[in-house]
Amino acid sequence: MSTGTLLIRGGRALDPAGKLDRTADVLVRDGRIASVGEDLKAPKDAWVYDADGRLVVPGLLDLHAHLREPGARAAGTIASESEAAVRGGFATVLAMPNTDPPADSEAAISRVLRRGREAGFANVLPVGCITRGRAGKEIAEMERLARAGAVAFSDDGSDVVDDGLMRRALECARATGRPVLAHCEDAALAAGGVMHAGAVSVRLGLSGQPAAAEEAAVERNVRLAEITGGRLHVCHVSTAGSVEIIRRAKARGAPVTAEVTPHHLLLTDEACADLDPVAKVNPPLRTARDAEALLAGLLDGTIDAIATDHAPHAAEDKEMEFEAAAFGMNGLESAVGVLLTKLVQTGKVSVEVLVERLTAGPARVIGRPEAASLCEGADANVTVIDPETAWTIDAAVFRSAGRNCPFQGLPVVGRAVLVVAGGRVHEV
Repeated sequence: MSTGTLLIRGGRALDPAGKLDRTADVLVRDGRIASVGEDLKAPKDAWVYDADGRLVVPGLLDLHAHLREPGARAAGTIASESEAAVRGGFATVLAMPNTDPPADSEAAISRVLRRGREAGFANVLPVGCITRGRAGKEIAEMERLARAGAVAFSDDGSDVVDDGLMRRALECARATGRPVLAHCEDAALAAGGVMHAGAVSVRLGLSGQPAAAEEAAVERNVRLAEITGGRLHVCHVSTAGSVEIIRRAKARGAPVTAEVTPHHLLLTDEACADLDPVAKVNPPLRTARDAEALLAGLLDGTIDAIATDHAPHAAEDKEMEFEAAAFGMNGLESAVGVLLTKLVQTGKVSVEVLVERLTAGPARVIGRPEAASLCEGADANVTVIDPETAWTIDAAVFRSAGRNCPFQGLPVVGRAVLVVAGGRVHEV
């Protein structure tokens, strides 16, 4: 890691928010984008980085990561997982609040911010709880959490069951100018399910979560957003039905955004066929039809962002029989390579759309366009990607404390090689 003045020379500068796509130099100084242009003169104190043949994009922003601190230190810490973020190309990550204890107080939010600064890797932005203790009984003091630095609110890992409480939460979030990041799951419908309810779960004899468990919750939360005007962001969309509900809501002008994960885009419930617990995730991997609908939603703008839902686990929580293993997948260090290889190189998604969904899209969700922009004066968050580097995903060398990556052993092409996060420069 280094700080100071950096001149990134001669790369393809691609910034969807700033309508920029041309060969250019990017000058970083004093934690800001100082200049973007051709043949910029390098200041005497500058480190010059040759980006010829590489993409220079706004720092990738992950709306959904579990950093495990405080609580499950064997699964990860803010330091280990924010380093994993930088290693994977992400300059900024949102830290979800389902920690132990949950992030439902000003002190907890301040601690996440402090620990992120101390670690010195990716920018760590805290998400505060919707309800006290994530218990779903009483609204957290959302205005205080926002003043302390929470950029959004979520009870991720569970939905807010009480309709009136969720309505109040959206009203309170609207007053703070922040979105609610909703884990949409009807607990009664999903109860006991360890994978998607479908042909594969029947063949395996496992209890499944039906698509309706997600879709019923998405529909309810969308309607509450329309009633209140509070901004709703639907986390980890996984079903075709959810995509259609969100598409119709956006057409009505509802204040709704959505994200999809790499694993829901690229894997199906067939990945569970050999009962490998690495494939166990919530919401579960769905069908090929669902994956196709997710891709269509990504392409037409129904889905605003790609988020990893990075969920590292200690080995002992995954290395057990499928039904008893923990839910969750490790995603920060594999996402860029997998997405470039499986979506861009196959022609399914343009690199321009992919970059938008990893930068400007998520930045709009949290109302911080300057967090992912190459415009002069914006925060110095930059990711340089070599689209030609061939490598094989190997969780054994991850910076993350978790090794539960569903793309383990996959040969990919393309990876981040330099990340600037808040002015801090990391060669990766």
